[in-house]
Amino acid sequence: MTILCVRFQLPPTREAALPELLGLLEEFTPVVEALPPDGALADLRGAERYFGRDAVELASVLRVRALALYGVDCVIGAGPGPMLARMALRDARPGLTRAVPGGGERDFLAAKPVAALPGVGTATARTLCEYGLDTLGRVAAAPLSTLQRLVGAKAGRELHEKAQGVDRGRVVPNGVSRSLAADRPFDRDELDPDRHRRALLSAAGDLGARLRAVDKVCRTLTLTVRYADRSATTRSRTLSEPTAHSAALTRTAYDLYESLGLQRARVRSLALRAESLTSAEHASHQLTFDPVDEKVRRIEEVADRARAKFGPRAVIPGSLAA
Repeated sequence: MTILCVRFQLPPTREAALPELLGLLEEFTPVVEALPPDGALADLRGAERYFGRDAVELASVLRVRALALYGVDCVIGAGPGPMLARMALRDARPGLTRAVPGGGERDFLAAKPVAALPGVGTATARTLCEYGLDTLGRVAAAPLSTLQRLVGAKAGRELHEKAQGVDRGRVVPNGVSRSLAADRPFDRDELDPDRHRRALLSAAGDLGARLRAVDKVCRTLTLTVRYADRSATTRSRTLSEPTAHSAALTRTAYDLYESLGLQRARVRSLALRAESLTSAEHASHQLTFDPVDEKVRRIEEVADRARAKFGPRAVIPGSLAA
């Protein structure tokens, strides 16, 4: 077990603390990959030899330091590779590190549904289940040629390897890019797609207003959907042009949501993150001859002035007023 996948229990108001928490990991190893808004991967191969402790023991030290110095708990998964560490994280709980021991990869994966494997989308999972390959154990036991006929040559080979616990991923050190996030938790696990879309409308409007307030635009929008079983799905999209326009952010958020193909999913929260922020002064905007778009942008400017004077709820979309 040489890779840790850590998710810090950070509320949205404290996401700015992530770089400092990553510094705790960097005390053990320089090979740390940030996973905004609240996570990281860390390769501890060198640290295990240097400190004479395994990854699980080092994870316990990390948890104690995060609680003592920042008052932040964390959940941690450990495994021989990044994919397995990420999957172990889904089974972890605060105070307990979930570890996949070396040599036990196939046993860990065998009973899991095929959709639990990173990279397996809704359509691929449906195809495999139609042929009785509904668990990773059955996928691992299936002939490679069968999987390649079902999902394609390259995808079939990757699926076969991953289901057998072969993890070819690696931790890529990076920094935390400047970003803004808006989280919309539900009072209860929410099944209604209309309420999901209302939450996305609210989050996108919030992000747009905050970006415009600091004269920034974003180039990438990321949607994170957290489910009742504590698992999560994340999708990102690069925008056609950097923007802080709420309508453009909302359209992209809706597209990301629709691409997930959720069917009666019990959603616990939805979060949008604006990434790759740059100065609005240096951003370009493709002019159009659409009078509606120009009118919406002028209304947006007036609404921003009203919110600055009378509060953030002075002007809101009608669908959110109820």
